Amino acid sequence: MTTLQPATESDVNPPAPRYGVLAYLGAVLSLVFCFWKASFTFLAPLLGLTFVEINPHLQALVMWLFAAGTVMALAVDRRSHGENAPLAIGGTALLIIIATLYGFYHDAILATGYVLLLIAAFLNQNRTLAFLNRQVAAQAADLADVNSSLEQRVVDQVAEIEKLARLKRFLPGEVADLVTGEDKESLLDSHRRYIACLFCDIRRFTAMTETMEPEDVMDVLRGFHDEVGRLVVKYQGTIGYRAGDGVMVFFNDPIPCDDPDLRAVKLALELRTGFAALKDEWRKLGADVGLGTGIASGYATMGVIGVEGRFDYTPIGNAVNLAARLSDHAADGEILISQRCHGAIDSDVEAEVTDALTLKGMAQPVTAYLLTGLKQS
Repeated sequence: MTTLQPATESDVNPPAPRYGVLAYLGAVLSLVFCFWKASFTFLAPLLGLTFVEINPHLQALVMWLFAAGTVMALAVDRRSHGENAPLAIGGTALLIIIATLYGFYHDAILATGYVLLLIAAFLNQNRTLAFLNRQVAAQAADLADVNSSLEQRVVDQVAEIEKLARLKRFLPGEVADLVTGEDKESLLDSHRRYIACLFCDIRRFTAMTETMEPEDVMDVLRGFHDEVGRLVVKYQGTIGYRAGDGVMVFFNDPIPCDDPDLRAVKLALELRTGFAALKDEWRKLGADVGLGTGIASGYATMGVIGVEGRFDYTPIGNAVNLAARLSDHAADGEILISQRCHGAIDSDVEAEVTDALTLKGMAQPVTAYLLTGLKQS
């Protein structure tokens, strides 16, 4: 039973023919030794040599060896260009030369053998050039494929960069890298998810803008948003809304987490501390501002909204509305959390229940909790 052998690299990519010159050289030298006296008579005056007599048997042997060398060169090149004709003609020529020398000698027959040998060498060179042309064409095609592939990779990478830039508008950098790197932009398609939503805004901001220079107002806003951005990255939240004096942050989407409520509360407490430090600097600019924060949790519909060129990934639902209303109701420095949020983390936080709150847009009074801090473990 014949065993199939795997294709080798030489089978798939044969080496280029390289013995064409040797085939010519072998044919010419065999011809020179065949007509030794005539050749030497022609070359002797040019080289300043005197005639050298050669034993006829040695002459015949050398003729045969050089002719055989030509055929060997043709056989080696055939493995590369794959054409049988040069080797077949060369082999026929060799047989004619040998038969003429050791059988029936005739000048015409011997000349025919050498003509065929030279034709075989010429045809071998022709097939070699054709092979090289095919190889160049194949390499050009491969290069075109590589260039096309490279262009496509560039297009894909540009699209990836644009996608990542879009995600980073509302995700922390490392979260955006994760979503993009794992090809999970589908996480941003509309869906429902339990989230903890945090709203905070600067109190008395409008009044501040009426008395301060625009450059100073920008400094205040820059400091506020830098602090929020730092904490959003730290607690792996997602920015869903960013206005001049307010921010919405939500947790547990698009990257899930086990403790969205606790993360939201920790961010709010740390932001309150950071904001207090910033206020001391802003007072030097004449800014008298405060910060109110509201947190609510529950199920919301998540998705991308906006217009071409400016999309935002944001939640929609009662939890979002409640967080916004609690933030509006919170006094300077207060953090109000919803009853559901408090129930999820009551063992971790210190909070005081408030009177029933009547909030704008809410049909019924709302029970909320005033967050004071984390319980000491």
